[in-house]
Amino acid sequence: MNSHNSKTKKVSGYAPINGLKMYYEIEGTGDPLVFIPPAFGFAGRESFPELVQNHSVITVDLQGNGRTADIPERPISIGQYAEDVVGLLEYLKISKADFLGESYGGDTAAVIAVRYAELVRRVATYSATFAPPPNTLNPETTHYDQPPTAETRDVQFQRESYKKVAPYPNYWPTIYVKVGSIQWKGFSKEELASIKAPFLIIQGDHDFVRLEHSVETVKLIQHAELAVIPNASHFALSSEQERVIPIVKYFLEKPEKQIPLATANVGLSPR
Repeated sequence: MNSHNSKTKKVSGYAPINGLKMYYEIEGTGDPLVFIPPAFGFAGRESFPELVQNHSVITVDLQGNGRTADIPERPISIGQYAEDVVGLLEYLKISKADFLGESYGGDTAAVIAVRYAELVRRVATYSATFAPPPNTLNPETTHYDQPPTAETRDVQFQRESYKKVAPYPNYWPTIYVKVGSIQWKGFSKEELASIKAPFLIIQGDHDFVRLEHSVETVKLIQHAELAVIPNASHFALSSEQERVIPIVKYFLEKPEKQIPLATANVGLSPR
């Protein structure tokens, strides 16, 4: 394990998890917060200065992403991502954590909330979906004029970032196809209703995700909240985190007991 001194403590390492040599980074001090990146995301591509002040932010490189090499013969799935993240927490001897997941990372965090409830304190997702496509996706923002490939402009940032850190940079076309082949089936209504942890769903109003899908989902999860970022896209957590992270921070750090929400019958309840 390596470490270096900066304004906040940061450590990094590789863990033997389910056949992977899984890379991770931990920055900050405080209660553990697991950040699960989106497709092709990895530790260190983004940082969260506001969160590391009060949290030990654990960022994982999932199978075939960042510095974690792929297992060529093993398919990639959201369920397997979740098992690998849980394996890392066991390796790090973390019995309970908060979770922040972006896109497929948000789907993964939701799977952990459903299957491994005992590990979960609170969950925040950005741009996640909870049911299979196409009805979860906004056709206006997910339309392609030509079918995308590993070399097209839409993934230029992800492609260039991958090649800077991946153990085998030329593996990019293969991992692009594998990730693109994920068949995400989402959850049943019963599974979503089984989530007991406080749950925050965030998306942009010009997201890849249909706003109606998030509205429908928040009604199914017992302690769910919804935040919509105005004039924001699928990538706002990465590109405009100053608009998203304060919402996440408030959600993670707010007291469990709060003043009642106003209704026409209750009226205003001043703090």
